[in-house]
Amino acid sequence: MNTSDELHPERVETGHDVIQGYLKTLDSSPGVYRMLDQESRVLYVGKARNLRARVSNYARPSGHSPRIARMISMTASMMFLTTKTETEALLLEQNLIKQLKPKFNVLLRDDKSFPNILVTAAQDFPQIKKHRGAKKEKGSYYGPFASAGAVNRTLNQLQRVFLLRDCSDTMFESRTRPCLQYQIKRCSAPCVGKISPEEYRQTVKDAEKFLTGQTTDIQARLASEMSQASEAMEFERAAALRDRIKALTQVQTAQGINPKSVAEADIVALHLENGQACVQVFFIRANQNWGNRDYYPRVGADVDAAEALEAFVGQFYDTREPPKQIILSNEIENPDLMAEALTGKLGRKVELVVPRRGEKAELIDGALRNARESLARKMAESATQAKLLKGLAEAFDLSSPPGRVEVYDNSHIQGAFAVGAMIVAGPEGFMKNQYRKFNIKGEDLTPGDDFGMMKEVLTRRFKRLIKEDAERREGHWPDLLLIDGGAGQVSAVASIMKEFGVEDIPMVGVAKGLDRDAGKEEFHRVGQRPFALRHNDPVLYFVQRMRDEAHRFAIGTHRAKRSKAVGATPLDDVPGVGAARKRALLAHFGSAKAVARANLSDLKAVEGVSGALAEKIYDYFHERG
Repeated sequence: MNTSDELHPERVETGHDVIQGYLKTLDSSPGVYRMLDQESRVLYVGKARNLRARVSNYARPSGHSPRIARMISMTASMMFLTTKTETEALLLEQNLIKQLKPKFNVLLRDDKSFPNILVTAAQDFPQIKKHRGAKKEKGSYYGPFASAGAVNRTLNQLQRVFLLRDCSDTMFESRTRPCLQYQIKRCSAPCVGKISPEEYRQTVKDAEKFLTGQTTDIQARLASEMSQASEAMEFERAAALRDRIKALTQVQTAQGINPKSVAEADIVALHLENGQACVQVFFIRANQNWGNRDYYPRVGADVDAAEALEAFVGQFYDTREPPKQIILSNEIENPDLMAEALTGKLGRKVELVVPRRGEKAELIDGALRNARESLARKMAESATQAKLLKGLAEAFDLSSPPGRVEVYDNSHIQGAFAVGAMIVAGPEGFMKNQYRKFNIKGEDLTPGDDFGMMKEVLTRRFKRLIKEDAERREGHWPDLLLIDGGAGQVSAVASIMKEFGVEDIPMVGVAKGLDRDAGKEEFHRVGQRPFALRHNDPVLYFVQRMRDEAHRFAIGTHRAKRSKAVGATPLDDVPGVGAARKRALLAHFGSAKAVARANLSDLKAVEGVSGALAEKIYDYFHERG
C-alpha cells in the first residue's frame, strides 16, 4: 500500500515542526529571519533581539493570531542573518521588507521621493526652483515638501514676495527685455539689469530666511525700508515694499497650520479599520506646514497599531532623511530602538514623541481626522472600483474580475516625437507608479504608422515581462489589455501575443463609433464580432475614463519629448561640453550654428575651453559636415 508521501513525492513538509527543527542551530544573537514557502517565496521577514527565543515562539503549535497561524502553516524553510546589534537588525529588516515585499509583512507601497526647493549658488543672480532626487547641484535645499503642488504654491508665494527669477540659465542669459513675470510683478528682472546684484542677493537672503521661519525679521526690515522710502518721497519704491509686506502677510495667513512650539517635525498619524490602514504624514519645517500626504500600507486584519506604525516608520525613513522630531499618534513596539536607528541615519538626535496634551496633541488630532476621512473615501472608492471590475469581467466574458488592467495609447505629430504610453488600473484605481512610457525607436517605421508603433510597444513590454517574471509570480502581468483602436490594432497585438506565447491574456480594442462620438464606442476582440455597451452603462464610463487617462498620459509624454527637442542644441551631443561650457560657448559666439562654423583658434579663445576640448568640438562639427 502506498503512503501519501509516495503518492506525492514532491510535497514538502510545512508548519511548526519544520520551524522546531531550526532551534538547535540558533543561539541568542540578534538578527533577521525569513520564512519561506514550498516554492522558496519569502512569506515574512522579522527581526529579533534573540533569534532562538523568537523562533521558539513560532514552533509552538497554538496561541497565535489567525494571520501568524496561517503563515506558520505555509512555512517550509527559514533563513537567518545574525547582526552585531538589534539596531542593525531593525535596519536590515526594513531594507529586506522593501526589497522582497513579503506577503505577511506590513508593507509601505508608495516609495516616491519628496521634492525640495533649491536656491542655486553658482550665479550672481541665483535661481529658485523645484528639485527632486539626489542633491548634486550646488546650492541651498529646503524641504521636504509633501508634493509638487506644495512646492509650486510655496514658489509662487516666494515670487510674489521676493521677486526671484525661476527661468533657466539659458533663458536668463539670452533675454534682452523683461519677460511676463516682470510685468505681473513676480520677478525683479535681473536678466536686464532692473536690479543690482547686491540688491538681488539681499532678496535671496530674505527668501532663505523665510524658508527657515525667520519671517518677523523680514517684515520689520521691509517696514523700515518702506518708511525710509516714503520719507525720501520715493513713493513708487514705497508702494512696491508695501505690496511685498502685504503678500508676505497673506502667505502666512494662507498656510493654515503654523505651530509655534514645533520647528521641525513630521506628524505621523495612523487609522486602522476593517483590516485597512491610512497613515497621514504632515511635514512641519521652520514652524510652517509644508504639506501632507496620505499612505495606505498593506496590513492584515489582526495587525495592531503598534506593529503597523513601527513598520511604516521604519520603511518610510529607510531612504529618507528624518527630521529632529517625529510626532506619532500611537506608541510603537520598539521606540528606543527606532530612535537609535534614525539618530544614526541623521547624524544627530531624533526624538519619537506620542503627545497626550498641548499643541502637539492638537496636531496629531488633526492628522488623525484626515487619516479617518481619507480611509473612508478610499474604502468607498474601492467598493465602487470592485463593482466596476466585476462589470468589466461580465462585459468582456472574463473568468474573474481583473486585478490589473493595462491600457495602451500612442502619440505623435505626423510620426515625429512618437511615444507609446501604458497606464494601469486595478482594485484601488489608477496605479500611477506602474505607468510606463516608451520612446518609439523603430527606424523602419513609416511616419504615423500606428499599427507599427503599437507592435513595438507591446513587443518591448512582453519581452521585459518574460525576462523579469516568466513564472508570473510578481503580480506585474496584466489580466486584461485595452488597446486604443479597432480590428487592425487588435489583429496586430494578437500576432505579438501569439509570438510570445501569451495568448491566454484577454485583449480588447476600444474604437470610436462611425461618427466618433464618445458613448458610441465599439469593442473588438479576436475572432468575434464588434459589440457596444448601452449608452448609460457604468462600465462604458469606466472604459472611457481609462482610455482618456491613457490618452492624457501619452499626450503629456509626447509634449515633454517635443519640448526637450525644441530646447536642444547640437552642443548637447558634444563629448566634454557640459552646461557651464555650453553657456560660455553660446555667450561667446551667440548661437550653436556659429560655434559649429568657428575655426579652431576662435574656439580656443573661449574662457574655460582648453585646447584639447576645442579640438574635440571642432572635430565633432567638421566630421559631421
